[in-house]
Amino acid sequence: MSANGTAAPEGPKEFAFEPEYLERAKHIIAKYPPGKQASAVMPLLDLAQRQNDNWLPRVAMDYVADMLEMPRIRVYEVATFYTMYNLKPVGKHFVQVCTTTPCWLRGSDEVVKACERKLGIGLGETTPDGQFTVIEVECLGACVNAPMVQINDDYYEDLDGPSTEKLLDALARGERPVAGPVSGRQTSSPAGGLTSLKTPVPKSNSAQTASSTQGDD
Repeated sequence: MSANGTAAPEGPKEFAFEPEYLERAKHIIAKYPPGKQASAVMPLLDLAQRQNDNWLPRVAMDYVADMLEMPRIRVYEVATFYTMYNLKPVGKHFVQVCTTTPCWLRGSDEVVKACERKLGIGLGETTPDGQFTVIEVECLGACVNAPMVQINDDYYEDLDGPSTEKLLDALARGERPVAGPVSGRQTSSPAGGLTSLKTPVPKSNSAQTASSTQGDD
C-alpha cells in the first residue's frame, strides 16, 4: 500500500534510468505491439520507484510518460490510483502492517504496538535515521497466516509482539530474515500439524488401481 496521497514537492530535479534499469525497461516495452507501449506504464513505474529508494518523485513519472509517449496526466492517474506506488519518501524498510478484520482478530494491535515501541514512531511516520517507515494497510491477502506485515517485497506472517520486535531488530542489524511464517509452520499448513489425510496413499496401490481400471476397459 502507498504512503502517498499527492506527489511530494521535494525530490530530485532530474531522473533517468540507470543502464541496468534501462535495459529492463526496454525488455518490458518490447513485449507490447507498436503503439501499445503505454501498457508498460505500471512495471516501468515500479522500476523507477526501485531505482529511487522506493518512492516516485514527479520527475520520474514524467520520465516514464515521455519514454512511453503518453500524456503525463495518465501516468499521474496510475501512480495515484494504485497503492503500491509511494509518492512520498519512505524508509529503507517500509513496514506495512495489515489491520483488516482477520489480522485484527489474530492480534494485529500487538504488532502495531511492537512497531511503535521498538522504533519510537507512530503509524505513518519515519524514523529520524530514515531506516523505517510504518503504516497500516488493508488486506494483503494472507489472512490464513494472520497477523502479518509486508516489508518491502517480503511477507512476514504468524506474528505477535515479541516476534515483531525480533524481526525489526534483525532488519536494523542489516539482516534479511527469511520471509514467510515466523512460527515455523510450512506456509499455511495447520499450526498444530495435520489433522486429516495423515497417511499418504502408497504409490503401489495407486498404480495397481490404475492398471486394474485399464484392464476393465
